[in-house]
Amino acid sequence: MPWTCNVMIDSLPYLKSSDFPVITRNKLEILQVNLGYLCNLSCSHCHVNAGPKRTELMDKATMDQVLSFIDKHELHTLDLTGGAPEMNPHFRYLVTQARNRGLTVIDRCNLVILLKNGFEDMAGFLAEKRVEIVASLPCYLKENVDKQRGKGTFNASIKALQLLNELGYGKADTGLSLSLVFNPQGATLPPEQQALERSYKQHLHEHYGIVFNRLFAMTNLPIQRFGGVLLSTGRFDEYMQLLKDNFHASNLDKVMCRNTLSVDWQGKVYDCDFNQMLKLPLGGKQKIHLTQLSELMGKTIATMQHCYGCTAGQGSSCGGAIN
Repeated sequence: MPWTCNVMIDSLPYLKSSDFPVITRNKLEILQVNLGYLCNLSCSHCHVNAGPKRTELMDKATMDQVLSFIDKHELHTLDLTGGAPEMNPHFRYLVTQARNRGLTVIDRCNLVILLKNGFEDMAGFLAEKRVEIVASLPCYLKENVDKQRGKGTFNASIKALQLLNELGYGKADTGLSLSLVFNPQGATLPPEQQALERSYKQHLHEHYGIVFNRLFAMTNLPIQRFGGVLLSTGRFDEYMQLLKDNFHASNLDKVMCRNTLSVDWQGKVYDCDFNQMLKLPLGGKQKIHLTQLSELMGKTIATMQHCYGCTAGQGSSCGGAIN
C-alpha cells in the first residue's frame, strides 16, 4: 500500500492508521516556543513554510502566559524558534524575562537576520543575555547553501558567524554556546554527525577562521515546504520508505517529544514543532491552550508517519543526532 501524503493532513482517522509505535511523555523539561512564521528567508527545507509575507506573530500577552507556565512547572530551558524568532517585536522582552528567571534560552537563528537593517545590534544583545545560539548552516559550501536558502545567504551567514566569534560565541571558556545545524540537500538521511562536525570545523576554520561548539545533523521532515518539494518531484513515497526502512527502535527513548512541549504563536500546545506544523493536537485530541494544560507525565504522544524522520538512522531532534 503506498504512503499517503501528510503535507496538509491533520485528521485523527489518518493518525489512527499510522503504524508508528506508541510512545508516552516523560517529565516536562523544555518549552519550545514558536514566536511566529515571519522570516527574512524562504528556505527549501523549511518545515514551517516561513517567509517574508507571513503575518503570524506571538503577542506580548501570550508571552506572559508562557512565562507563567514556566514558573508553574519549573522548567529549565526556553527554546525559541520561528520563522526568524528575532523578528517578533517582543523577542527581547521574552528573552530578558526568561534570563532573569535563570532559564537557559536557545535562539534558533538563521544567521542572515543578524545583518538585516534594524537588527544590527541583535548579536550583541544575545551575547549580553548569554543566549545559546543554534544557527542554521545546512552546508559549509557556498553553492549548496545558496541553492537551499537563497542567493547570497552563504556569504551573509559567514559574516554573521565571524561577528558572533568576535563577541566570544563558539570560543572556549566564554560560556557563549554556538551550534550549527546541517540539513541534507534532498531526500537523503544525514551523514554520521561526529564525522560531519569534524569536516565542518576544519573547513570553516581553514577558510574563514570560524569556530563553533557543536554540529547538529538533522533529518528533513516530509511536511510543509520540503514535503511539497518531494511531491512535486515524485519522491514523496520513496523518501517515506527510506525513513521507515532505517527505523531504529532504540531512538524512541530519546526523541525530543518525551521531555519537550511545543507552543505555537497563539499559545496552543503540541507534542512537537513538526506536529504543530501539521496542526496535529497534543496527544491527538482537540486543540488546547497553554493555560488549560494539566499533567503531561505518562500521556500518549500524537504520532504519524512523519515521526519516522526522528527515528531513522542515527535519529534526529532539535539537538541533532540522538544515537
